[in-house]
Amino acid sequence: MSIYEEFLKKGHKVDPVRDFRELVFRSEERYGDLPAFELRGRTVSYKDFANDYRAIVTEFLNLGYKDKRVAVIGANSYGWILGYLAAATCGVAVPIDKELSPEDIVNFINEAGCVAVVGDESIVSKLECDIVKYAISSKTGGYKTVDELLDEGRKLYDGGMKDVDTMPVDADEMSVLIFTSGTTGNSKGVCLAQKNICANINQTSRMVKIDKTLHSLSVLPLHHTYETTLGHLLLLSGGACISYCDGLRHVAKNITEYHPSVLIVVPLLLDFILKRVDASLRQSLPKRYVPSEDTPLLDMIKGLPAILRFIVKKKVKKSLGGRLRLLIVGAAPIKPETIETFYLLGIATYQGYGLTETSPLIAGNNDFYVNPKAVGLPIHGVEIKIENPNDEGVGEVICRGDNVMLGYYNDPEGTERVMRGGYFHTGDLGRFDEDGFLYLTGRCKNVIVAQNGKNIYPEELEERLSEAAFVSEAFVLGVPNTKGGTAVKAKIFPHLEKIKEVFGKELSKEEICKLISDVVAEINEKLPIYKKITITEIVWEAFEKTTTKKIKRFGANAV
Repeated sequence: MSIYEEFLKKGHKVDPVRDFRELVFRSEERYGDLPAFELRGRTVSYKDFANDYRAIVTEFLNLGYKDKRVAVIGANSYGWILGYLAAATCGVAVPIDKELSPEDIVNFINEAGCVAVVGDESIVSKLECDIVKYAISSKTGGYKTVDELLDEGRKLYDGGMKDVDTMPVDADEMSVLIFTSGTTGNSKGVCLAQKNICANINQTSRMVKIDKTLHSLSVLPLHHTYETTLGHLLLLSGGACISYCDGLRHVAKNITEYHPSVLIVVPLLLDFILKRVDASLRQSLPKRYVPSEDTPLLDMIKGLPAILRFIVKKKVKKSLGGRLRLLIVGAAPIKPETIETFYLLGIATYQGYGLTETSPLIAGNNDFYVNPKAVGLPIHGVEIKIENPNDEGVGEVICRGDNVMLGYYNDPEGTERVMRGGYFHTGDLGRFDEDGFLYLTGRCKNVIVAQNGKNIYPEELEERLSEAAFVSEAFVLGVPNTKGGTAVKAKIFPHLEKIKEVFGKELSKEEICKLISDVVAEINEKLPIYKKITITEIVWEAFEKTTTKKIKRFGANAV
């Protein structure tokens, strides 16, 4: 019996939720006075949260937003999640990236047909559109605020307008519309029903125990379903508590303030944490235990005597608030060594894989089985297959389950392209091992086909390059060569700080280019001929990234 077959027979007991209202009201009944949100200056209990939900939904109904679309834009906050839940309960919530230009935000608002927007005043004040605008907190610009919506909704509810408690909620209809890219020209509007999102909550709860001992610091942007589903609704379904980060620059400070026990993050944040740990250990450990600069942190810690490892583990956990015990990481590839290092430090780290179109999770490591090299096992209730595998077992990852989207907004042709034969086609390439663990190898559209017909996966080469001490970021693509075939090109952003640290001075651009050239040559020695990097371009600025810190593979980067 494979590990996957054993896994399917296991799982935490789950009482499934069907829609957002049921989630909120059931958590109120179960967790009552326990904290749902620990905010700066106040704590919101589950009872308070449910009453606020009743109030804002009541006011939305009073304002005529039944079956209407409302945009939600802004930094992660309690007001944001209230606006999202109210909009989704009454009609359709349209979360929009706060980093977009006002023009792009207005384009998305118009494309979705929104009648109102709830957001940070600094954003809504710049939107030139003829819809109702609400500010999440500030009152300086003359906009009605979420607090005022709550006050008015409470009065209506207390006065007998209790539709929120009894009105039908169609969990099969679109309730959330998420645009997956930054500009309307190449955007896809993903249509999700509450059934999709709640299915993912139920599925994930079987593999990761969610309870009242968990306290999360919300770091990732809420307009992504990764954060709304797994970072909020999943946690709230199990009695956990949520606090908000003041911004990426303040993560370390906020961790020591709120003492989270779980963080839902992207790999970049974990790499940042481990770099700080590495630097700290090299300064504080006795010299005889400090290895060479190119020794990985994992090997450094493994090489310490047991008593020193215990002390290091204790100090690192204290620096991370003292209670951190679980990291859930996704949205981008992560090195197995990163996961193993956190385990060595006493912090369980679960890598997962999903997409906006799947609400989002379809595979993950879990409380029962962990494989640092894989993105995990298919979660309960989701079937994953590899379509048209090659000799190595690599093919397109396709899946089906109740968490799969309804389709793309106003795009039947786009929907038909990805929804075929009852399966959603992810566009990702992957393979299974004999135990049923899923490994991702790249994107279908990114594959470079060599002249011998073999496939080259840019992500594999990028990982090899990024492991080099003097490489900060790498981007690999195929470009035409002089023989009418395809050459492998690597665009590399050097790790300038590391170079200066190792050489004790700033090197010239010519010296850095020579250094990176040597790195590429060393990597090429370990590659078959068809995979070798034949063109190297040094870039002097970090690559443009998405809000989940993945390098944008198209546009300005792919030149």
